[in-house]
Amino acid sequence: QVQLVESGGGLVQAGGSLRLSCAASGSIFSIKGMGWYRQAPGKQRELVAEITAGGSTNYADSVKGRFTISRDNAKKLVVLQMNSLKPEDTAVYYCYMNVQPAGGYAYAPVPWGQGTQVTVSS
Repeated sequence: QVQLVESGGGLVQAGGSLRLSCAASGSIFSIKGMGWYRQAPGKQRELVAEITAGGSTNYADSVKGRFTISRDNAKKLVVLQMNSLKPEDTAVYYCYMNVQPAGGYAYAPVPWGQGTQVTVSS
């Protein structure tokens, strides 16, 4: 069974930086899209950034120029570098991956992990 484990969250002052990592465990044959979502208290989960298998990226307007997403297919890893953090970036961050399990034929999203809390103080 494939699982996602996020790490790297924490408490940081406005203007600071954090680096989030997400690793997939389990037997995976191939990974298509990877990305990050976030959910602030009382709000819906929203897309922050995503990266295709070919390396194309897409960012929410609110994080463009501040966040950078990258991936390491060999390590089954997706990373979100967050700079110039703002209090409005405070949320639980969740990664996602669309994977083809070893021995499987279809791609499917991996169930959400527990997420990692990011808190930005003003």
